[in-house]
Amino acid sequence: MPALPPWLTSSPDGLLLSIWAKPRASRTKLAGERDGALAVALAAPPVDGEANAELVKFFSKLLGTPKKNISVAKGATGRSKTLLISGVSEEEALKILTAY
Repeated sequence: MPALPPWLTSSPDGLLLSIWAKPRASRTKLAGERDGALAVALAAPPVDGEANAELVKFFSKLLGTPKKNISVAKGATGRSKTLLISGVSEEEALKILTAY
């Protein structure tokens, strides 16, 4: 298996995905990499958890896993976040995220 990119790590609880969030974008999409994190443009303001909810919804759809399997493990109030994703294998996540 190829080496994992710096923004994806495996943990006993699931996959950890390092995110650099860019709120208030015109639409939600992957926007490349930034400082070892996956950059994500979010079509939501960073107010009352709206950006975090949009992030969870986006990765739920993208990875084909229920929203309950995705949580913001670190950085709920900052741009630099870590998502904990369960129910998706490393291989699946890599294939989807690198092809997007």
